[in-house]
Amino acid sequence: MGRVSGRVCLVTGAARGLGRAIGEALLDEGADVCFADINGEGAAAVARQNAARAEASGGRVMSAAVDVTRRDQVRAMIGAVAERFGRLDVKFNNAGVNRPMNFLDVTEENWRFIMDVNGLGTLIGMQEAARPMIAQGGGGKIVNTASIAGRQGFDNVAPYCASKFAVVSLTQSGARDLARHDITVTGFAPGVVATEMWEEVDRDLLEIGAAERPGQAMEDFSAGILRGRVARPEDITGTTTFLASAASDYMTGQIVMIDGGMTLV
Repeated sequence: MGRVSGRVCLVTGAARGLGRAIGEALLDEGADVCFADINGEGAAAVARQNAARAEASGGRVMSAAVDVTRRDQVRAMIGAVAERFGRLDVKFNNAGVNRPMNFLDVTEENWRFIMDVNGLGTLIGMQEAARPMIAQGGGGKIVNTASIAGRQGFDNVAPYCASKFAVVSLTQSGARDLARHDITVTGFAPGVVATEMWEEVDRDLLEIGAAERPGQAMEDFSAGILRGRVARPEDITGTTTFLASAASDYMTGQIVMIDGGMTLV
């Protein structure tokens, strides 16, 4: 039997990259999984492509379109999951964005865009997941995607860093408040992961003059990784599945660093 067999899990930002990998790893361990994303068609395609995987492990799969900054959409998504699977046990607040700008060029629009998705989206996701978990009884787990950028600031991605510092503090605040309901709140902090989002960041840094050639930004960020290479999504999913499983029941309020030794704190 899988580590999360029978658990109902919802992953946002799951149409591609790390979110997709998190959901697929949960399916492999027997969970029922909803792949959710603002790109509803992309999320639906991922769910279709994983139908056989779900059947092989005894789980079920669905998808949802959601803008995580819209409380009504988040509430409707969680309601659809409960209607399909009967409850919600684990919520991954993974949806996130980045739009690099040199520090002196950061605009109010850039700040609000990133903080709304990464900060406010995480808050709404935590709140709206906790309500049905409390109502259904039996506790639950909320897992937030933080970052090495939530442990130290970087000059070309200041709003992103601020938003991930917010994720860390929201994880701690939520853990304190929701402990009385037997809901744990944890998070994980990746470093450089070979996903589409990092490829976009690399291109954006080149465009704003923070890098001189394609690939340089990722190389520069990766230079100090003790493990000697960037992460692959499967380097992260062992921990995310652990955080969704009963093995992590005594953990709450903690952020697990999964960065290959890039940031030692």
